[in-house]
Amino acid sequence: MELFYAYEVNGRFCRLDAEESSHCVRVLRHRAGDEVDVIDGQGTLYHCRLTQDSPKGAEAEILSQQADWGAHPYRLTLGCCPTKNNDRFEWFVEKATELGVDRIVPLIGEHSERKVYKTERALRIALSATKQSLKARIPEIAEPLSVKDFLCHSERSEESLQLIAYCFEDETHPRQSIRQVLESSSARDITILIGPEGDFSPEEAQLAIGRGYVPVHLGASRLRTETAAVTAVEAVYLHFMQ
Repeated sequence: MELFYAYEVNGRFCRLDAEESSHCVRVLRHRAGDEVDVIDGQGTLYHCRLTQDSPKGAEAEILSQQADWGAHPYRLTLGCCPTKNNDRFEWFVEKATELGVDRIVPLIGEHSERKVYKTERALRIALSATKQSLKARIPEIAEPLSVKDFLCHSERSEESLQLIAYCFEDETHPRQSIRQVLESSSARDITILIGPEGDFSPEEAQLAIGRGYVPVHLGASRLRTETAAVTAVEAVYLHFMQ
């Protein structure tokens, strides 16, 4: 199934940007009259008929539409510290999108080796992974925030579940596995925090605990940041597949 992304949906028509139009017309050789499937990035799939086959600005008439196409039955925010090697973080963005995530927040921690992160390329990767995995909603890639700013300004409801994967080596805060915590909760609004290569600082971890975050572990193996982040997303994905 081929999917195209419409940067504009107006009335009965979808319009593709130059990159999507070129792929549709030049690469896949679609012509006016062909039926194509288009997503709006907000969760709706449109079945359309191509009316303009310009490789710089294709346009399609909407024949039918389906809301919440390819959606998952939960809302997941994943706050993760970007890795020193940018390719590893982009790999996480791709895989998390394929599995199902709603919002990715690049976090800058006290132990982060990467203190600056630009989101432009991650947004393109998320779009590509959304289409590849047959979804209609592109996850939000937020602008980077410090861990403390994220914790202090994020909202929490009684129906939400907030988790932090952190190594409490002194066992001050006993940890359950992420699977155990998910199974004991009925929450469908979930936030998970994954630290940098040097882990969260004790102050960041204590702030999270004080704001209601539940400490969890992801198993006995010591995981790289990006592997831990994908493992956490997959745990939620598999939990709701049951």
